[in-house]
Formats: sequence, C-alpha cells, structure tokens
Amino acid sequence: MLIDTLPIWLTLQLAVLTTLILVFITIPIAYGLTYSDFRFRTVLETVLNLPLVLPPTVIGFYLLILFSPKHLLGEWLDEFFQIRLTFSFLGILLGSIIFNLPFMLQSIQVGFLSVPKAMIETGIALGKSKWTILYRIILPNCKFSIFTGMVLSFTHTIGEFGVVLLIGGSIPGKTKVTSIAIFEEVEAMNYTNAHLYSFILLCISFISLFILFLWKRNGLLFSLDRST
Repeated sequence: MLIDTLPIWLTLQLAVLTTLILVFITIPIAYGLTYSDFRFRTVLETVLNLPLVLPPTVIGFYLLILFSPKHLLGEWLDEFFQIRLTFSFLGILLGSIIFNLPFMLQSIQVGFLSVPKAMIETGIALGKSKWTILYRIILPNCKFSIFTGMVLSFTHTIGEFGVVLLIGGSIPGKTKVTSIAIFEEVEAMNYTNAHLYSFILLCISFISLFILFLWKRNGLLFSLDRST
C-alpha cells in the first residue's frame, strides 16, 4: 500500500474510544437535563451544545490554552500527575469528547423525550428508584437513539481536523490522524495518497451510516407489521 496506515488506525482508535466514553458520560447528563428542572439548566445545556455552532478552530484554541502546562489545569496535571495533555493522544481524546458531546447528547435526549410518560409514572408508582427507571424502562426504549448518537459521534470523530490539529499537532503514531495526513499530502501535492486516505474515510463513514439507516428502516417495517 502506498500510504502509511498508522494514521488510519489512530483515527479508528480515537473514534472508538470517544464514542464509548461519550455513551457512559452522556446518558446521566441527558437524564438530568431531560427529567430535572434546576436553576441553571438552560445555561448548562447551552454550554454543552456550543460545539455544534462554534468553529472547530475556536474550540481547539481554547482547549489548547486550557491544557497548556502554563495554565491552571495543564499546570496542575503536569505538577501532580506528570500528565501533559497538549500534543498527546490523551489530549486529542479529551478534545474529541468535548467536541462530539452534543451529537451524542442531542440524540439521547430525543430518545428520552420519546418515552411515554405513562411508563415512567408507572415505575414511580411502583416505588422504583430513578436509576432503576432509567436502566429498566427508559434506556430499553431508546436503543435506536443511543445507537444514532454513537454513529454520529463516531463518524464525526473520523473527520475531525481543527480540534485535533490545534491540541495535538501532527506527531506520527501519536496525534497524526487521517484528516491531518490528508492535509499534509495535499500540501505536498501528493494527490494520489490524499485520495486514498479520503476514500478510506468515505467508505468507513458510508458503512456506518448505512448500518444506521438499515436499522431504522427495519425498525419501521417491524413496527408497521406489528400494527397491522
């Protein structure tokens, strides 16, 4: 193969880890935002969804400052744990989680809102705890929404450029993901290699979305069959 496959494997590793971590941290956040009514809920929801509208370079720039050893968080991590987030895989992973959180959050919230209130009220009437209602009633009825969030987060991570470039730079085997490899190949006018990298990402994204829409179609057909 003409191209270095390391950026591709690094991209897949970043996308898989980002998606799995987001599932676990976003479900309780979505639950709190959907079913709780606290004072600063709107402010929190706005902040969490900012990555949807902000340019990736803006997010990457502020995360670079936040993670820098010369600033509060970066200095604290470096001094007490010897952890450096800038120009590291851990740094681009955290940046990717922050950047993709709204895609998972929005999908799961839509799923939570689609669960009939009668089912939740029945669980409450039976004396079930909030967590039992979440894991026994709400989540089983939101499988497609959760999977949608996973696919969107995964495919969006696959194509990340601005955030990972600003936080991690282009270190081979460490932070150089496929989108950065494409950019560098284009800069060097190696269009054949850029095409190969781009085609691989295109195929991965197409397959991911195809599986998502196939599940959606089969789910709709199954629902129609049950209603007839």
